[in-house]
Amino acid sequence: MNLRTLIVDDEPIARQILREELELVQGVSVVGEATDGFEAVESVRVLSPDLVFLDLQMPGLGGFDVVRRLRRSGHVPMFVIVTAFDRYAIEAFEAGAVDYLLKPISPERLAQAVDRAAKMFGQGGEVEPQPQAAAAGSGRTRRVVARSGAEYLLLNADEVLAFEADGDLVWIITAKKRYLATETLKVIQEKLGGNDFRRIHRSVLVNIDHVRKMSPMSSQRWLVTLSNGQEFVVSKRLAHSVRKTLTA
Repeated sequence: MNLRTLIVDDEPIARQILREELELVQGVSVVGEATDGFEAVESVRVLSPDLVFLDLQMPGLGGFDVVRRLRRSGHVPMFVIVTAFDRYAIEAFEAGAVDYLLKPISPERLAQAVDRAAKMFGQGGEVEPQPQAAAAGSGRTRRVVARSGAEYLLLNADEVLAFEADGDLVWIITAKKRYLATETLKVIQEKLGGNDFRRIHRSVLVNIDHVRKMSPMSSQRWLVTLSNGQEFVVSKRLAHSVRKTLTA
């Protein structure tokens, strides 16, 4: 398998570094470079690459604009987003990105992205945008971006048992693993919306579908047990509303 690859970035040094790194990855053939979004659209049309490494921040036509134009033309090759910013991860995955890489890119992460693309190539090779599952009637996102080391993952909200703030960090708790979130607890709560996730403490947001038990600790203190056995103390201020929600 040989992935015909296009590099799109407005910074010459960034293109050069990425080309040199890709030349060391087995199964990749760099067929061209584009210096901006307009050139990227034309290069995809002319070269028909299997894979595009696409920078987001470019003058004139940004990375997401490139994807939208290609989608209107009827053909979107596999693409990996390459950027210095982590705040666009969920939009990238929703648009159909194979992977999301933060600059500077380590050789290990680059190889991992190529491996993902190679597996997708074997399954057909053309990407489709992921349908944005929304809360009923709210139009809000039901997906969460998780970070594990240098890797980004897109989780369905149903997979998440709870979010827990720890200083400046927010942990995403699933049945078997903890991940770092890319947004604050307040932003996450606003995005998820609906009644599935409830704040039980200023630092804890739980998925009520995963609450298995609520036990009294005192007259004003309660303990919530989740489906994975993890326990959280409900704050005094929120105890009444949480109890009411869980017994409704």
